[in-house]
Amino acid sequence: MIHLKSPQEIALMAKAGAVLAQCHQEIAKMVRPGLTTLEINDFAERFISEHGAKQVTKGYKGYPFATCASVNDVIAHGFPSQEPLQDGDILKMDIVCSYDGWMADSCRTYAVGKISEEAERLIRVTKECLDLSIPKAIVGNRIGDVMHVVQQHAQQAGFSVVRDLVGHGIGREMHEEPSFAHVGKPGRGFLLQEGMVITIEPMINAGKHEMFIDFDGWTARTYDGSLSAQFEHTVAITRNGPLVLTE
Repeated sequence: MIHLKSPQEIALMAKAGAVLAQCHQEIAKMVRPGLTTLEINDFAERFISEHGAKQVTKGYKGYPFATCASVNDVIAHGFPSQEPLQDGDILKMDIVCSYDGWMADSCRTYAVGKISEEAERLIRVTKECLDLSIPKAIVGNRIGDVMHVVQQHAQQAGFSVVRDLVGHGIGREMHEEPSFAHVGKPGRGFLLQEGMVITIEPMINAGKHEMFIDFDGWTARTYDGSLSAQFEHTVAITRNGPLVLTE
């Protein structure tokens, strides 16, 4: 069942989203070669708590950390670790928090030191996939209208869109209905309604879209070892258009 949110509930989700946006701004200042993703995880957990919100991923279905830290060929759900980041790495930090029981979800990709031109282009195109798709998230459109923009922009750049990890509804629960891949055709899929809140979170690979789950049962990697980037916002569908809650 899809749970439509009231303007008051969306406002509470926006408070959670504001904490995430501020947290990502601070992480951007921190990221450098030699830093560990476990240090970033611990910072994010403290930051969220100090700003009146709660982390929600640690303990979710046994997941052991407050964030997901995914480096290079790791698409998503990577475990923060004590391994230092290297010059040229790209890092995805995916964070969820709640404020008064209402959640927001956001991911950004960070360059570590000097990265390759291919990595720079992958990050840029992935961010463009998110930014270009959000304006299509309006009442009366279908999810295919939104996701077609993601798929078309990524593929025109020579990249591929991950199919096996999906966007989803969010509210009092981290994962609510509906769920959807970031590929689609205009006019297809479920209808966007006022009060829906969804995550738009394209995961774009430099190589092919296939992936596998690592031995830990969580870490998703590109099957061909290529780089992967991701950007994510929590977006409310309102009568006045899409409202990004995590910027």
